[in-house]
Amino acid sequence: MEKTLKGQAAVGKRNLLMFLLPSLLGILLFMTPVSYNGDLTIMIAVLAKSLQALLAGSLTSIVTAIVSLSALVSVFATLFKPTFITRSSFLNTLFNVSPVWLISRLLGAVFVVMVYTQTGPEILYSGDTGGLVLNDLMPVLFAVFIFAGLLLPLLLDFGLLEFVGTLLTGIMRPVFRLPGRSAVDCMASWLGDGSVGILLTSKQYEGHHYTQREAAVIGTTFSAVSITFSLVVLAQVKLEHMFIPFYIAVCVAGIVAAIVVPRLPPLCWKKDTFINGEARPADGEVTPAGYSRLSHGYHLALARAGKVESLGQVARTGIHNALDMLLGVLPVVMAFGTLALVIAETTPLFSWLGMPFVPLLELLQIPEAAAASETMVVGFADMFIPAILATSIESDLTRFVIAALSVTQLIYMSEVGALLLGSKIPVNVLELFVIFLLRTLVTLPVIALIAHLVF
Repeated sequence: MEKTLKGQAAVGKRNLLMFLLPSLLGILLFMTPVSYNGDLTIMIAVLAKSLQALLAGSLTSIVTAIVSLSALVSVFATLFKPTFITRSSFLNTLFNVSPVWLISRLLGAVFVVMVYTQTGPEILYSGDTGGLVLNDLMPVLFAVFIFAGLLLPLLLDFGLLEFVGTLLTGIMRPVFRLPGRSAVDCMASWLGDGSVGILLTSKQYEGHHYTQREAAVIGTTFSAVSITFSLVVLAQVKLEHMFIPFYIAVCVAGIVAAIVVPRLPPLCWKKDTFINGEARPADGEVTPAGYSRLSHGYHLALARAGKVESLGQVARTGIHNALDMLLGVLPVVMAFGTLALVIAETTPLFSWLGMPFVPLLELLQIPEAAAASETMVVGFADMFIPAILATSIESDLTRFVIAALSVTQLIYMSEVGALLLGSKIPVNVLELFVIFLLRTLVTLPVIALIAHLVF
C-alpha cells in the first residue's frame, strides 16, 4: 500500500513538472513580449532573426532548393507511388497530395526557379512581385517555421491548452463562439506572429481539437501581424508618433471584427464537425460536478502531460511540424503570393474593386476619398501595398485610416492567405476574398470613428 502511494506521488510530481516546465517555456517563447534591437517582439521571432542573420547569404538558395524538392518528390510520389512513401503515414500525407496542391507546388517551383535565376518575364522576378516573395518573405517564413515547428509541442502537448481552455471557456464561447483552448492560439497569434498562429491552428484542427468552423474562424480572425510590422506600416505613412492611438484603433477594430464576421457567411456556414466528420460532444466543455474550473483545468492538464512518453516523441512531433510547413506551405506561398502581386502590379483590377468604396469613404468623411479607395482592396495581394500607395495622400487622417485598415484586413495573399490555403484549415480563395471584404466593411467605420476622435 505504501509503495503504491509513493508510486502515485512520484507519477503526480512527474506530471506536474511535465505540465509546468514546458508550458512556462512555451509561454516565454511564443507569448511573452521582449525588446530586441529596440523593437517589441517575441523570442521565437528573435531566434528566427538570428537564424536569418547566420544564413544570410544562403537563405534564398536554401528556400529555392526546398520548394523545388517539394514539387519533384510530390510528382514522383503521385506518379509512381513508391512503397517507402505510401507505407509512411507522414511521408504519404506530405507528398501524395491532391491534383490542386500538386499544381500549386509545381507552380511554386517554376516561380522560385525563375525568380532565383532571373529568367523569363521580368514582371515575375521583379522586386515588387516574385522577387519580394522569394527575397523578403520566404527567408522569414523559413526561419519562423523551423523554430515554431520544433517548439510548438511546448504549447500543444504538455497541458497548457487544456488548463487555459477550461478557465477561459466562459469568455471565448459566448463572445467569439470558440472553445476556451483557442485563447492560447489567439494570444500567440495576436502578440506574436500570424504565421505561428496559423501553424498552431492547423495542428489543433488536425488533432481533432477544433471543428471546421472554429479552425476557419481562428485562422482568418486572429492571425494578426506583429506589433513590429505594425510599426513598419505606420512608419511608411510617416505617422510613427501616432502609434498608441493607431494600435488602439487596430485592437478595437480587430475585436469588433472577431465578434461580427464569424457570425456572417461564409464562416457561419462552415460545419461544426471535426476533420473526421464527427461532431463536438455536447458535454465536451462542461465542468464536472465536484470540480471548479480551476481544479478541472488542472486535472486535465496533468492528464495531458501524463500522456507524454518521452522527450524523443516530442522532438519527432516537432520535426514533423517543421517539415510539414517547409515542404507543404512554402511552395504554396511562392505560387499564390507571386500571382497576387503580379495581378496587383500589372492590372487595374484592385483599383476597380475599390471604386465602390468611394461613397462609403465620403459618408465617413474621409478626405481624398477617391485616392483612398484605390487602397481598399489592393491589400488582399499584400498588406504593405496600401501603405505604399498612401504616401501620395496629403491628409494625415486618411493615411492613418489606410494604415490601420491594412493591418486589420489581415488576409493578404502574399503571406497569411497563402499560408491558410497551404494548411489543412478548410477555406478556399473565394471565401478568403469574401472574408477580406467583410473585415474591410466592419473595421473601416470603427477605424474612421477613432481617427476623427484623434485628429
